[in-house]
Amino acid sequence: MKALILAAGYATRLRPLTERVAKPLLPLAGRPMIEYIVDGLRETDCDSIHVVTNSKFAGVFNEWAPPDVTIHDDGTTSDEDKRGAIGDIAFVLDRIGETDLLVIAGDNLFDYSLAEYVVWWRAKPSPASAVALYEHPDRELVKQYGVVEVDADDLILSFVEKPPDPPSNLAATAAYIYDSEHTKLVRTYLAEGNSPDQPGRYVEWLHTRARVYGYRFSGEWRDIGDKDQLLEADNALRERAGLETRAEYALT
Repeated sequence: MKALILAAGYATRLRPLTERVAKPLLPLAGRPMIEYIVDGLRETDCDSIHVVTNSKFAGVFNEWAPPDVTIHDDGTTSDEDKRGAIGDIAFVLDRIGETDLLVIAGDNLFDYSLAEYVVWWRAKPSPASAVALYEHPDRELVKQYGVVEVDADDLILSFVEKPPDPPSNLAATAAYIYDSEHTKLVRTYLAEGNSPDQPGRYVEWLHTRARVYGYRFSGEWRDIGDKDQLLEADNALRERAGLETRAEYALT
């Protein structure tokens, strides 16, 4: 299994912070956001860690990257010509081969164990893929995410993006495990003209064609999309690290 962190977006909602700093490299409690994800990936049995980014930020990612992380430049330069999350997955698969793949969005923070997630997935009948699910306490906020229904064995029965009337409170988070048989289908998905953006769209398509399970985790999960969520995440991690919280986010 290999791991891939999606970090090719342009984070326009966080400008001007993201004019020169990629969102996954924004510091939280003094560390780049992406490092919290890398820490979790190192606890798994993934044999390599990959990050896909764009040409605008490839240089700074290469400066940051530790020896065990490989950076892939997807060749895009703006929000207008971006490949999209699923397009970037296909881009990296062309370079690393069709393999079991653990995919994480570079702006998702969580405190569950990725290693336990992988062990749970390996116990499922093969071939199977999986998506991590958050039991969201706020039914209104659930409308902003992909919403999932599962059976007694955690097999996904339905997946609906941003429904006005959510059928459950299980929100799909951007943490996926794809069997190698299912990474082979990414090109089929794109060839059919489906959206290359929003990584959950591939799960929405895949679960009607193959076994996809929902991993219900406990603990905190944060999807950092705007400045309020960024400040909230920074302060939560600052509290955990024994640092003083702040009224306004700052890069230093």
